[in-house]
Formats: sequence, structure tokens, C-alpha cells
Amino acid sequence: MPCPWLDPPGRYLSITRARAWISGKAVISSPSGPAPGGHNGQSGNPACASTRSPETAGHRRASTQGWSRVVASRNEGNAAKQRRKTTRRSEPVLTTTIRKASLCVGVDVGGTWIRIAGCTGVRRGSTIVVPTERDLRKLTPVLRAVWRRRGWSRRRVAALVVASRGLWTAGERQALARRLRGLAERVLVISDAQAALLGALGQRPGVLLLAGTGSIVVGWDGRGRWARAGGLGPLVGDEGSGFWLGREWLRATVRDGGLVPTLRAVHAPDPVRTIAALAPAVLARARRGDRRARRIAAEGQRHLAANALEVARALKLGQRVDASWAGSVLDDRWFRAGLVRAVARAGLRARWHRPAEEPVDVAARLAATLVHR
Repeated sequence: MPCPWLDPPGRYLSITRARAWISGKAVISSPSGPAPGGHNGQSGNPACASTRSPETAGHRRASTQGWSRVVASRNEGNAAKQRRKTTRRSEPVLTTTIRKASLCVGVDVGGTWIRIAGCTGVRRGSTIVVPTERDLRKLTPVLRAVWRRRGWSRRRVAALVVASRGLWTAGERQALARRLRGLAERVLVISDAQAALLGALGQRPGVLLLAGTGSIVVGWDGRGRWARAGGLGPLVGDEGSGFWLGREWLRATVRDGGLVPTLRAVHAPDPVRTIAALAPAVLARARRGDRRARRIAAEGQRHLAANALEVARALKLGQRVDASWAGSVLDDRWFRAGLVRAVARAGLRARWHRPAEEPVDVAARLAATLVHR
């Protein structure tokens, strides 16, 4: 009859019983198997009982040493297995935590639309587009609503980079970042023009001409110095922008019976967006040869070219300047071609580069660098 505490009989010693055996509560009585512990070697199992002769005692000592090595080896092996189990048990928790917090979000706050792009380490999601808010203090509720619809939370979003219009001083950027702290673990706020320049030219020094709802020209010298011209808002500046083109068209046509449409546009709930929406129609008229529309477009191109020259000179960018463009107005090929000619006539020799990335993609990429740096 086999001894009952071999697992299976005759081959493996259970750890619990081995500990009892090592402590002296059990002894090995024969090479064929151990006996459960009776006092002074008395077997508790008749099938495993034996007499204690000197030869048996010597064999017992040798067997004890051998079994001690076996048990010690098994203990070490089980400890290593336990460590591996503990590691395997803890790794998914860590991995899950990183994965849940690995979403990086970039936001481009323009004059008409807010574009939002989320990305993980492996892929980028589709761009979410929502109407913008003129008051940047209302940006946080707008983004919170998007977060709720997407099922995002502060712990889910590891980093958020917002590229916004109308922000130039460090105080303005920090104030907006503080209002957005509840949306992500890390928050960075930059200018939308800076994001557009990085997306267009990468690390190359140069100038970017941006004309959408508003307009601005921004430049970078490659060594940390920035310069800007324009971008003063619809009331004071934004020459060459969509709003400016629409407003100039309303001014030019108000005496031709356009008073009622003009008043409707001016007194709309969002007059800036309403008037800027006229720009595509103005440019379409210019392409068809309308004199007033062409004159307005040419004047806007001259304003943008003058601002580009001012920025290039302020940064001392040299004789040949890398340049690019951004914004819905400059997506119009006819208007952009006229701008290239206006820049050359202004005396700026520019090497034009098609934008490589949209500002929202730049913001998402910067958010990813915040997580991994």
C-alpha cells in the first residue's frame, strides 16, 4: 500500500508534508518512501513502518540530506513560480492603467470651427468638428460635452494640447490651461498660428500666412524667436481674412440695394461667422471677373504680403525665406496664386511649401510627446 502523502505516490513530495518532515515530525523510513510522523520514528501507517537498525539510520541520514536538497530545490522553484505569477498578475494592471490613460488629444480652436483629434500610440481617430465659441471662457464646457459623448475622462486622457486663436501672452495661455485642467492629466496651450507653422514647415525657420475667419502672419527663426503681424481681431485688423473679405463686400454693395442683407448679417447672433461665410461667394465672383470682388481680393492679398515681409525682416530670415499657408481662405487656389504674386511684388523671395500637417494633427502629436518625454 503506498504512503498517502506522496503526490503522486512514489514520485513527488508535497510542500506541506515536506515542511513537517524537515521539522522532525516525519522521517524517511525506507528508500521506497517516507512515513508519516510518529514519535521516535514510530510509523502511523503500518504499510510504511520499519525497524531502526544502524544501517537504516545511516540510510535515513543520507536520504534526509538528499530529500533536503530536493525540497530546497522545490522551494526555490515554487518561489520563482510565485514571483512570476505575481509579476504576471500585476503586469495586466499596469498595462491596463497605461492603456486607459494613453489617449492623447489635440484641439484646434479656430474662428469658426473647433477640431478635435484623439490618438493612441498605434492609431489616430477621426477628427471631431464642432462650432466654435467666440468667448474662450466657454471653451471648457464645449470640450466637456465632447468628452461626455466620447466617454473620455481626465484619467482616460493622458495629455491635451490646445492650439487656439487669440492667445499670445504667457498669462493668457496659462489662464486657459488652468480652466482645462479637469479634462486631462497634462494640459498645454499654444497659439493656433504656431501650430500651423510647425505643421507647415516643421523645424525649418520661415513664415506662415494664415487666413481663415481671421488672419495673421507668424514667423520663427529656428532658434526660439517668434514674430507676428496682423491678428488684431475683426474690429481692428484681420486684413485678408474671410471676415474682412465679407465685410468689404458688404460695404461695397450696400448702396446697390444690399442694405437689408447687410443689416441682417451685421445683427446676426454671430456676426463674425455670418459675415466670414460670405468670403467663398466673394472669391467666386472674383474668379468670374467681377471688378469689385477682384479689387477686394487684391487688397487683401497686398495686406497679407506686407505682413509677411514685416515678419521676415523682424526675424532677419535672409534673402530666401521658406513660407507656407493655412486657413480656409488660402485653400482657395485662385486667391493663393494671387497672394504668391503679391508676396513677390512686395520684395520677399519665398520658397513655398505645401503644409505637411493640419494644426489639429500637430496638437495631437505634441500631446503624444508630453506623455512619452
